[in-house]
Amino acid sequence: GAIRIARETALAGKLVTFGITPTEPATGYGYIEIGEALETGACKVRRFVEKPALAEAEHMLAAGGFAWNSGIFMFTAGQVLKEMAAFAPEVDRAARVAVAKASGDLDFTRLDAEAFSASPDISVDYAIMEKTANAAVVPSSFTWSDLGSWDAVWKLGTRDAAGNVATGKATLVNTKNSLVMSRTSHLAVQGLDGVAVIASEDAVYVGRLDESQNVGALVKQLAAARATAALTETHPTSYRPWGGYTSVLNGDRFQVKRLFVSPGKKLSLQKHHHRSEHWICVKGTAEVTIGDEVRIVRENESVYIPQGEVHRLANPGKITLEMIEVQTGSYLGEDDIIRITDEFGRG
Repeated sequence: GAIRIARETALAGKLVTFGITPTEPATGYGYIEIGEALETGACKVRRFVEKPALAEAEHMLAAGGFAWNSGIFMFTAGQVLKEMAAFAPEVDRAARVAVAKASGDLDFTRLDAEAFSASPDISVDYAIMEKTANAAVVPSSFTWSDLGSWDAVWKLGTRDAAGNVATGKATLVNTKNSLVMSRTSHLAVQGLDGVAVIASEDAVYVGRLDESQNVGALVKQLAAARATAALTETHPTSYRPWGGYTSVLNGDRFQVKRLFVSPGKKLSLQKHHHRSEHWICVKGTAEVTIGDEVRIVRENESVYIPQGEVHRLANPGKITLEMIEVQTGSYLGEDDIIRITDEFGRG
């Protein structure tokens, strides 16, 4: 199959991408013009085509010999490092310094943040694939979508009789051909056609589905403004191997989070230099370690962890544990964690 061909081609020194057989004149994907065949069954890449206008996409679909650029690659580490050094030396240099200056955190390796951030912000397509003479493509017919726009999400969703895809809390009246999704607030949508209304925990997006390919320009504008930059950098909910947490409220010297811990999982044994914590159990049963003491905390019970005290939270139960955590202190950053032991090599 396609993976076997890609593997053989990669072992022969090529940088392989999977090209998806196009089924429509899509304007939201990049294209690959397929070149001459290689002995492995893959083909050379003749050229890459940026996201085209509709007329050009229709021409490529009718002409044949083009594939959607899936952005899925296969290559050997040695070959891509060689190509990186040749075509993207600044990226190569920054990555090597970040690894050389990396620090250990139990069995987790943390790259040097300053060195890593010095790397140019560039995709592998622009940095290497469009420059190398070793690019190859494996034409593939498996079902694929990069879900790069709300329009793509709508197309893959289950539509009702009016052509709407709705998930979460939503009420639609006299609305058709639209995508409505909410994780928190109840959305009431009336009298609209062909729109996306997306409510996350900290923002709401409203736009026409046929313009959703341009949402990147909106994100850049949000990122450029000081008042909205955080919306593009962080998300209220972060996931971890043990579960995750949602930031509920932030203030001067305090922060409130909702922790959720999967059954049988536990956080690292840790301490904080700059904050104390209050934990309130709202669902499930918690096993809490504070210093040398281990106690069971049940629903509607709470514990206090003093600043600098070694502690750990675990879920010994069969259902997801939910805790409300109130942090207080002079510094509340996630990097104020001294891990002592951890089953994941992280916190």
